[in-house]
Amino acid sequence: MNRAEKAALQLQAVAVLRTLKETRTYDELAEETGLPAGDLNRYVNGHVLPGVERAREVVAGIGRETLATELEARIERDSDGYIDNSRVVFDQALLDLIAPIAAEAFAFETPDVVLTAATDGITLAAAMASHFGATVAYAKKSKETAVEEFIESRQRLASGIELTYYLPARAIDEGDTVLVVDDLIRSGETQELLLDIAERSGADVGGVFALIGAGEEGIERAKERTDAPVGALASL
Repeated sequence: MNRAEKAALQLQAVAVLRTLKETRTYDELAEETGLPAGDLNRYVNGHVLPGVERAREVVAGIGRETLATELEARIERDSDGYIDNSRVVFDQALLDLIAPIAAEAFAFETPDVVLTAATDGITLAAAMASHFGATVAYAKKSKETAVEEFIESRQRLASGIELTYYLPARAIDEGDTVLVVDDLIRSGETQELLLDIAERSGADVGGVFALIGAGEEGIERAKERTDAPVGALASL
């Protein structure tokens, strides 16, 4: 490991610790990592970097269960069932940690394009695309004025409202592998529209991923549309 790789590993370890510290005291973080609370304080506050071996242990210790617990701790749900996940989707450092864990946990095929719906899925899509070295495409409920050709998907929801998403036709090429991602999967209606867009473009679906699964309906609905891996990192 050269000097640049060592520095990158040490900085990644600090990013992990800062992310976990968002929802933990130093004593709780010490118990979870096995590191002294005083050392953790110095790492998190940028006074010193952890040694290479300690940094490797910190990064290796971050897994699917840890991140799922972190997501659940950051999500708020009101009495009407509405979900506030802003502390997740606004934290790019957290999403950058999630991307490689999700890729390994669900064994997604390496995509050419990561497809999402505007707007809350965009930061997750950016993190996933960065991890895979893919491009990002996001469908919108309105057409871009300067774009002439679109892939369009329309569906009448159970509520009776008609929902339409548009994606510039050149965003996905025929034969591309597409990973569909979103911050939340509940009914699966949005994911179904995105899968329809991928299919209309002539692309292959490499997987469907959401940060949060609110119930099983959406997951099961997506599984009915594709044989690719489908899953959510955390459940409500």
